[in-house]
Amino acid sequence: MPSLSHQILNNQFINNQFINNQFINNQWVASNGTRLLDVMNPYREERIAQVTAGDAADVDAAVQAAQQAQPAWQALGGAARAKYLDGFADALEARRDAIITLSATNNGKPLAEAGIDLDDAIACYRYYAGQAKALDARQGELVNVEMEGVEARTYHDPVGVVGLIAPWNFPLVTSAWKLAPALAAGCAAVLKPSEVTPLPELVLAEIALEINLPPGVLNLLNGDGEGIGAPLTNHPGVDKISFTGSNRVGEAVMQAAAARTASVSLELGGKSPILVMEDAVPAQAADWVMAGIYFNAGQICSATSRLLVHEDIAEALYAALAERMDALTLGDPIAEGTDLGPLTSAKQRDAVQCYLDIAEQEGLTAVRDAQHRQLPDTGYFLAPTLYRDVPVESRLWQEEIFGPVLCGRSVASEAEAIKLANDSVYGLAATVISGDPERAKRIGRQLKAGSIWYNSEQLVLPETGWGGFKRSGIGRELGPWGLSAYLEVKHVVGPK
Repeated sequence: MPSLSHQILNNQFINNQFINNQFINNQWVASNGTRLLDVMNPYREERIAQVTAGDAADVDAAVQAAQQAQPAWQALGGAARAKYLDGFADALEARRDAIITLSATNNGKPLAEAGIDLDDAIACYRYYAGQAKALDARQGELVNVEMEGVEARTYHDPVGVVGLIAPWNFPLVTSAWKLAPALAAGCAAVLKPSEVTPLPELVLAEIALEINLPPGVLNLLNGDGEGIGAPLTNHPGVDKISFTGSNRVGEAVMQAAAARTASVSLELGGKSPILVMEDAVPAQAADWVMAGIYFNAGQICSATSRLLVHEDIAEALYAALAERMDALTLGDPIAEGTDLGPLTSAKQRDAVQCYLDIAEQEGLTAVRDAQHRQLPDTGYFLAPTLYRDVPVESRLWQEEIFGPVLCGRSVASEAEAIKLANDSVYGLAATVISGDPERAKRIGRQLKAGSIWYNSEQLVLPETGWGGFKRSGIGRELGPWGLSAYLEVKHVVGPK
């Protein structure tokens, strides 16, 4: 039988048995839900599939399956679990072309960006395979204690059954950031992909069967926040929730977890700054500014959407940015040469358009906007937009837009740039561009954010942590910190 990704791309999915099913205990079982959710191609504005919106009964069945699988999965040991993680990486690589095309079709991102996403996910599974192996050696480590005749040893136990809720902007990537460390730690999981981009994630269930992952270790539920998200976060059998998404929903997740003192990891909003100092080369700086805001049509939590440019080079930088924005090719995501695809949903396009309407009401000065760009005939497109001299009181300066909209303002000094960069309720990421790398690093150390890049595009590595300060979330994903998020520390103490 062709893989799920091939079936979907060949229009065989609409009448496929998986449409009304949930993946529970290594079986596709009929959902208890009755509502159908349309899955759209954001370029053609056409429905490409429907999935059943699951309900609380589906969640309960999945959690029970995970609870039954948890003891044996934990006892298996890190080295054995690593083989399954490598299996996920190998199987994703084997489906490379089909998955990239499927992701571009469902999400709207160009093929090149979808390829970067897949490489990220594969690297994540491989990294946590290594972390799982290393975890075995950490078990039972002696603690250096002062009291004579006493021995203390440290153990790292999985937190238990975890509920993983992934967003729509980076399918397979954010799920890998959650699922890979959870499995490495020894946790059984219930994964809820976004109802907007569920199709690439369904491949994970197919792979679980292919690599003979023990039943119940991975359960995948289709549905929205009402049908799956809320019951999952409120379920007493879920020991930890990891959520990536909006602050509004993140706060609700935190409240639900607080009722039973369950552990949470939250990766939420951002309004990240990019600082361009007077000693930067405008042409090079413009390339990095473009990468920080127009990748994935600006639908990135870490998008550097606040540009702080030194007044000495502001005009040169704006000119370079305008030239690059004019050169962007907007079009079909699966066509070679497309630089910018549509936004992922009509809902998101309309949400961003509201901010463009506010900009018009506020009288903001556009370097580039819809007046400078003819959009494709179909697709949830918005023109790549750049406003300059944006007041700090503007909603566009203060609030996360999550679209291809960059707001800039000039600064007279390094100190002013740092102050304005930190003047935000968010603290997820930042970029510093300077002709002096040591200066850039020094400035970066003064910024309140979890990830700081200097003289670079946004490099996200599996070895380094991901998460933010302030309202950008709680906890860290990736790196050893991502593994620790799914572990509890236990000490066994007694006489030697």
